[in-house]
Order: sequence, then C-alpha cells, then structure tokens
Amino acid sequence: MSVEMVRKLYASMPAIVDKARKKFGRPLTLTEKILVSHADNFDTQVWERGKAMLALRPDRVAMQDATAQMAMLQFMQAGKKKVAVPSTIHCDHLIRAEVGSEKDLLRAYDENREVYNFLGSAAKKYGIGFWKPGSGIIHQVVLENYAFPGGLIIGTDSHTPNGGGLGMLAIGVGGADAGEVMAGLPWEVLHPKLIGVRLTGKLSGWASPKDVILYICGLLTVKGGTNKIVEYFGPGAETISATGKGTITNMGAELGATTSVFPFDQKMAAYLNATERGDIAKLAEANRDLLVADQEVYQFPEKYFDEIVEVDLSTLESLGCGSRSLSIPRKVL
Repeated sequence: MSVEMVRKLYASMPAIVDKARKKFGRPLTLTEKILVSHADNFDTQVWERGKAMLALRPDRVAMQDATAQMAMLQFMQAGKKKVAVPSTIHCDHLIRAEVGSEKDLLRAYDENREVYNFLGSAAKKYGIGFWKPGSGIIHQVVLENYAFPGGLIIGTDSHTPNGGGLGMLAIGVGGADAGEVMAGLPWEVLHPKLIGVRLTGKLSGWASPKDVILYICGLLTVKGGTNKIVEYFGPGAETISATGKGTITNMGAELGATTSVFPFDQKMAAYLNATERGDIAKLAEANRDLLVADQEVYQFPEKYFDEIVEVDLSTLESLGCGSRSLSIPRKVL
C-alpha cells in the first residue's frame, strides 16, 4: 500500500467531509465520510439512501484468479496501456485442497497453467500486482497488505468485506465493475441504507467474533442487509481485535450486505504496526476524527441510521452444535 496514497486521501477528506455536513445539515456516520470522500463529483451527486446511484472512485481493485480472467479480458477491450488505479490479482481460488499443500499446489499449476500464464503476463503488461499460486488467500492478503482505515476497495470476491476490519469500505463486485474501474471509469452502486450495530460489553468464555455476526445473521436473516452497509460502533467494538473485526465484516456478506465497517481504534493501529505498516498507523492516528463517525452519531444513533441493532457481547455464548445464546440481540427500527 502506498503511504503517499493514504496521505493524499486524508489530506483531501476534511474539506469534503465539512462540505457534506453542510449539504446534509447534520453530523456524518463513518460510512458517509468514506462515501463522500470517494465521490466522483460530490457537487452533482444525488445523495438519497436506497434510491440514488452513487458514482465512486475506489482506491484499489483486487481480483481472484477465477473471476480475474473475464475481468482482464473486459479491461483489455478498453485499449488502455496501464490500469488507472492500483490493482492486484490473487491466485487462490483454483487450488483444490485435497491431499496436502505441496501436492495440491503442484496439481493446480498443472491443471491451470494456461490461466496462470495469461493472468501473470497480463498483470505484467498492465502494471497489476500478481500474487502467484501459494501466496495466500485474497481477502487475507488484502487485509495484511492493502487495507487501510478510510479507504474504498472493490474486489471480485465475496469475502472482500474482510477489509472492513481495518476501517475501510471493502466491497465485493462483479468482473465488469472491476474492469471499468481499472479502465478509469467511476464505479456505480445503489446508495446503500445504513444499519448501525452498537456493541457493548466484552466477549468472554468460548465466545469469539464469529458468534457476533452469527447472532446478527440470525436476527436480520440472509436478506436483512441487502443494499445496506452495516456500521459497527460502541465500547464493545474497541475490545475486538482487528482480525476479529475482519471476521465479523467478512461474514456480513451472509446478510446480503453491501459491506460492513468498524471505526478506527487502537486495535487497528496495533495490527497495522504488526504488519509493518507503522507509517500508515501514524497517519490514521493523526487523522482519527476522519475515520470514525461524528460524536453526535454515537450519542443519538437512531437519528442517523436507518436501523439499529444492539448487542451485549458479554451475553453471547459460543455457537456450536446444540449451543444457544443467553439473550437475543434487540432490533430497534
């Protein structure tokens, strides 16, 4: 991840966020701060949740090998010499885990040689990062190397929202969307509604972050997040590690959600430092106000979200065969 890219984004955010507060006449959620900061044209953009189409400028594009083939073929039709935004291809989906890592990898090379050769050569030609087979799983590689607080990334993989664990809007898309953004066009998406999830308490016993999202899935169902972004907040959020947050946002796809996101905190700073991105951690800490919702949003969330869910982490038990919860999260319309 380019530190200069992050620095440039943070430098541009204060003015556009302030303009959005004035235009909307109210404080902003974290989701809104990221969306307005990535608008193709803020002044002409219509902002109406659930109705307007947003034209956005993502910071990055990530593709996995199964979907990257069509995405690259579509991009090549644009006749561009280089991609317009930083992009990467990750060869992980065509590897079948059956025998063991060494034999499985050799078989993948043998079965998909033509695909890997095409993607590798296309990546080299168009200035795209290429993560060869065996380099890691796409959404985890993105979290460890490219995700950063306040960013916007699209990926041709349903687990792209994993990046929300580092405070960015990370959204899974189709290959055509990726191809258009790489060609320099804005990315269009229905203006999502917002679900606010307030976390209190702290996980204990065998309970883990996956139990948080499993309870929310049970409450909202597999369609409850369709055309919506889930934004987490509250004192409980700060007790969960960055990788734990990633687990929660990753599985938000099971709600049908556009994506999910957590506000920046010290857990994220610690993860950035642990993954040798201390310079980005310092930038994020210096711009923390841009990477969390405005304070009034946290004080009166029902005024700024379309729906509120409250979860007391201390009441959750580990979900396994035959297990149950001590309480059911409360849904507030």
